Amino acid sequence: QVQLVESGGGLVQAGGSLRLSCAASGRTFSSYMMGWFRQAPGKEREFVTAIRRSGAGPYYADAVKGRFTISRDNAKNTVYLQMNSLKPEDTAVYYCAAAMLERGSYYVMGTYDYWGQGTQVTVSS
Repeated sequence: QVQLVESGGGLVQAGGSLRLSCAASGRTFSSYMMGWFRQAPGKEREFVTAIRRSGAGPYYADAVKGRFTISRDNAKNTVYLQMNSLKPEDTAVYYCAAAMLERGSYYVMGTYDYWGQGTQVTVSS
């Protein structure tokens, strides 16, 4: 199994930036497609971004395109989410996820086999 641990969340003013990290266990990190999802209070969990094991893509939800950037460092078994120009509507718990196979849709939660516990991001207006 794979263990995922998110970090880097916090409180930031609108227009500010944060970088989230997702540290993964195991020596097969490079074999997984990685994704970020988020869940705002009272809302369903939604897709944010994903990157394939090859680095192909990456894919972004329209709401974050041009502001967020996903990247991965296979040597460090870590995936990052750089968030710039943050808006109050970005406030949510952000979850890291890993998929063994890339045959499913990258924006669907059921595609992913492993999930982290989440990290809170709060953007003040």
